[in-house]
Amino acid sequence: MTFMQLIDCRTSRFEEMVRLMDQWVGQTGGKRTATHAVVGKDHSDTSHVVEIVEFPSYEEAMRNSQLPETDRIFREMVALCDEMPTFTDLDVVRDAQLNTDSARRFFEVLTDAEDLSPMTGPVEEHYRDHDPANEQDVIGLDHFRREMDVWRGGFDFSFRIEDQIAQDDRVCTRWSWEGTHKADFLGIPATGKKAAMTGTVIFRFGGNGRIVEGWWQYDRLGLMAELGAMEPTAL
Repeated sequence: MTFMQLIDCRTSRFEEMVRLMDQWVGQTGGKRTATHAVVGKDHSDTSHVVEIVEFPSYEEAMRNSQLPETDRIFREMVALCDEMPTFTDLDVVRDAQLNTDSARRFFEVLTDAEDLSPMTGPVEEHYRDHDPANEQDVIGLDHFRREMDVWRGGFDFSFRIEDQIAQDDRVCTRWSWEGTHKADFLGIPATGKKAAMTGTVIFRFGGNGRIVEGWWQYDRLGLMAELGAMEPTAL
């Protein structure tokens, strides 16, 4: 179970504390078990500082605390505080990666919905789509729906999410796609063939939690070769 430690302190020497944290990161490389750290200042009281450190488990947190570097940095940190910091140990019982969940919802709608009207949930109306197969960007959700309907009309397909990585306002999804060519697709008559490809998409999210921009990379040439529309590229 993911474990977090919340460190609550007051300090008038915040810049020195930040440098101390940087020292700890450098000195514990290859040894620390912490995976994520967030430092926040109280908006109404800048001397009030909270740090949240994430670990894979409580046991890994204990291992981290036993590092000589952690013990030394902790004592130096206490010296920078106006009063003794407090510690709260938290077992994570809910971890909602909201943008990641919305990106996953996008693929569910694209695959399972009878029509693409539910796209208004995860995708903004002024969405901008970057696809290397298109000479120009597709701008607007309605235009993007029409683009996706070309795929939905030509194939019965499914996506499998392989990996998702989130940072700031972006989510990168690595996916696998499998489909059966059931109808005309970009001028290629139905072949009944099964095809597969892999790809990634990076979605940028707006302040309202909806997808506002997307960058796609996928093996479209390989797909065309599987459908018999072109010769496979020799290695």
